[in-house]
This record gives sequence, structure tokens and C-alpha cells, in this order.
Amino acid sequence: MSAIVSLYLDTRRQKNDGTYPVKLRVTFKRKQQYYPTGINLTESQWEKVGKPKPREDYIKDTKALLETACSRAEKVIRDLPLFTFEEFETRYAGTVGAPSNSVFAGFERYIEQLTKEGRAGTGSSYRCALNAIQNYHQSKAPLTYRDVTPQWLQGFEKWMLSIGNSITTVGIYLRSLRTIYNRAIEDGAIDRENYPFTKRRYQVPTGRNVKKALTLADIEKIFHYPAEPMSAEDRARDLWLFSYLCNGMNPKDMCRLTYQQIGSTHIRFVRAKTERTKREVKPIVVAITDDVWRIIAKWGQKPAIPHRYVFGVLEPGMSAERELAVVQQFVKTINKYISRIAQDLGIDKEVTTYTARHSFSTVLKRSGAPIEFISESLGHQDIRTTENYLDSFEDEVKLQYANALTSFKKTV
Repeated sequence: MSAIVSLYLDTRRQKNDGTYPVKLRVTFKRKQQYYPTGINLTESQWEKVGKPKPREDYIKDTKALLETACSRAEKVIRDLPLFTFEEFETRYAGTVGAPSNSVFAGFERYIEQLTKEGRAGTGSSYRCALNAIQNYHQSKAPLTYRDVTPQWLQGFEKWMLSIGNSITTVGIYLRSLRTIYNRAIEDGAIDRENYPFTKRRYQVPTGRNVKKALTLADIEKIFHYPAEPMSAEDRARDLWLFSYLCNGMNPKDMCRLTYQQIGSTHIRFVRAKTERTKREVKPIVVAITDDVWRIIAKWGQKPAIPHRYVFGVLEPGMSAERELAVVQQFVKTINKYISRIAQDLGIDKEVTTYTARHSFSTVLKRSGAPIEFISESLGHQDIRTTENYLDSFEDEVKLQYANALTSFKKTV
């Protein structure tokens, strides 16, 4: 007896856009298993796909894709000396371009989507997570969603730590895996009852936030550092200060800043990180001080045309991959020089572009600014994210408050 392949519209869970996932149904000895095709259709579209000669181009293309998926599955079955669902899943997941319940395939599809959306940085992060998971898996058979159990996750965490990764990195990679798993549930590749990322089964670890903010005294030293005028060191110092003065602006947002976003008194921009979110995102508003104007006048491109990039790091028409590479080099260059400046000034903390963002939020906190204001200035959607940015108060401030507890002891 040979296994039978057919297509099935899973109407148990309707997606937000009104479609349902189309699945590949394999039947053998009255037992059935379902595999995702990555295609979602409405019930009316599903009926049209089933017709011998559909007229609409989209339906024609979809029908062809589904027939190709069936043909691949049937070829795998024919080539099996003895059919088992386990062996079928292994070989079908390994066929080029075939839809599967492979975690690796899920990662690849999402990375491809991110790349098409111009989110090369996020795609790179998911690629790092995928590489780590593949290195840990160490098997010729693809990793399936059923393989991702609490025990597997605990083993991955332990392995990552044993080869020198931080708990923060482990958390980043496992949150990426959790996203891929959630997408698989939405597409019907795995049932939610198998979900391993729960409080009782396995919780993704959260690294302890290492405080990165500088004191106001250290920032003053950087501000007055006597760099060679118009040198690379001078430019790096000024652009680091620009980030600090402009709400801790992210380097990518600095690179993408255009003159159109600069008004007479304020800069208004939407973070590249959140501009594609489905939620309504408020623009970040930066008050322009004299020092901000000075940096723009000194390093900004001329003439100040509305759609022109201010700092000339990027060029119009760049691909997402090229933009990512240029921004990364921009960050690397600033970090190289600002680190040298910090060492020269005797600042015993690591100073990077990330330090500028943390310093902005922490200096505001120490000056008494409400956390709601700081959160809005950073463009955070959740105030808890802001709390993670904020450094603790300086030691002398803590001592001041501690002494206040027994202020009654002061002599008259």
C-alpha cells in the first residue's frame, strides 16, 4: 500500500486577513498527517483553485505552486523503500524549495521576508540565531517543531553558555526561535498544545542589563575634548554628541536623517526600527539646541535640500543589504575614535554609540525628568523598556539620600 497525497484547507483557525492555511495531507493505512504549504486562501479562492482551468492569474499561479508541492511529496514517497511518516518528513523537509515543518525552513522564509521588506539588520540577527541553532542540532535530519521541547531548549541554553556566549545572546536567539515557532502555529505547521515557551515549561532567559551610561562629568570631558579640527576624530566626537543631544538617536536613524525632518526648532522622525510596525507610531520630537545646530552646520551636506541625507553616510537607492553594511561601518568608525577619546580622558567605561543613548536617558533621570517623558523621547512603546535603559543613581546621590534618613542627628 502506498501513501496518498492530497490538499486540504484547514478552516479551524481563520487568519486575520480572512484566509485559512492550505496543507498537504498524507494518508497511509488510514492515518493522516498534515504539512504546511506556506499558502493561505479564502474559501472562495480555494474553490477556484479546485477548478480544472481557473481564469485569474493569481489562482493559476497558486494552483501551480500547490501542484508542485504535491508532485514533490509524491516523488519522495515513490523513492522510499518503506514508507513511514518519520522518513517522509525527513526527506520532504530536505527537498529544495519544498514547504515543510522544518524549523530551518521557517527561519529561511522569515529571513527572506525581512530582506524583501528592507529589514536587513533584523534579518542578519535571525541569520545568527539560525546558524547557532544549526550548529547545536548537529544532525543530518532537519530540526522539526516537534523536536523543540523544553528539554531541547534547556540543552541549547546550556550549550550556548558553555561555548562562551552571554545569557543576553542566548535570550536574543531563543526569542527569534520563539517568533518562528509562533509563525508556524499561525500557519498550522504545529499545534499550540505542543508550545514549549510557557512559564511552566521553558522561559527564555533575560540577561541582567549591564549599565552603560556615563556621568555628566564624563560627558563634559568628551564635549570639551580638543580633537584636531575637521579630523576623523573630531567628526566621531561630534556625531556621538549629536546622538546624545538628540534623544539618544540610533546611528541608523542618524544616517537616514534628511533635511526635511529638521524644522526651525525641532527634529521629527520615526525610528527605522518601528516604521513598519502595524501599530500607529508617534514620531520622536527632538528639541534643537545651539550645539545641535552647530554639529549640523559643521558636518551636514550642502546645500540643505529637503530629501538630502544630512550627514552624507547613505546614498539614495541603496539596497537594504548595502545600507546595513554602510551603517555598520559608520558605527564601527565612531566607536573606534570615541573609544580612543575615552581612554585618553581616563574614562574607565566602554564608550560606544550605544553609550550615548543610555547616557541621554540616565542623565535625564538623574535631573528629575519623569520616566514617561524619557520613554516618549526614546520612542519606546512600553515603559518597561525604558526602565531597562536607566542606570542607577550615582554613589554620591545614594549617600545623600541615605544621610537624609537620619537628618534629625544634625547638630543645631
